[in-house]
Amino acid sequence: MEQAGSFTAVPGWGGVFMGLSALAAAALAGQAETPRAWLLTWIVGAGVALAIGVASILTKARASGASLLSGPARKFALAFAPPLSVGALLTFALFRADLITLLPGVWLLLYGTAVTAGGAYSVRAIPVMGAGFLLLGAAALFAPAAWGDTLMAAGFGGLHILFGFYIARRHGG
Repeated sequence: MEQAGSFTAVPGWGGVFMGLSALAAAALAGQAETPRAWLLTWIVGAGVALAIGVASILTKARASGASLLSGPARKFALAFAPPLSVGALLTFALFRADLITLLPGVWLLLYGTAVTAGGAYSVRAIPVMGAGFLLLGAAALFAPAAWGDTLMAAGFGGLHILFGFYIARRHGG
């Protein structure tokens, strides 16, 4: 925790590009003609965002000479991974049960949980961003199903871009 003062896991610009990829996924998902196509669009979008995040983390680690296997990075990953794993399992269970309209809320809530938990080992902005995901996830559970892509665009797109710019400006990269 003593090293958490400047740790951000994903660099700010990585967050911005992850957000932009989410906005593209939201636009494409909104045009999907079947629930399966909608789900596939968001899964591919998540894969693109993951690749951007991993690449930016590796670039930051190489540039700073930091190890990803010790200290705050490892703690962040250990706190971040379980909620995402639960999200993956629930995605397939909810899809099989034909409850796909619950996925935006579930995804936003579990991602918010992951960011908040991992953010305990990071700068203050990270758990604040996680709280934003939690609020959007709660809204998505109770909003009309047609709002799902918009709320996910606001979270996975907007929050990543907003906080990415903030992190890049205040904490570098």
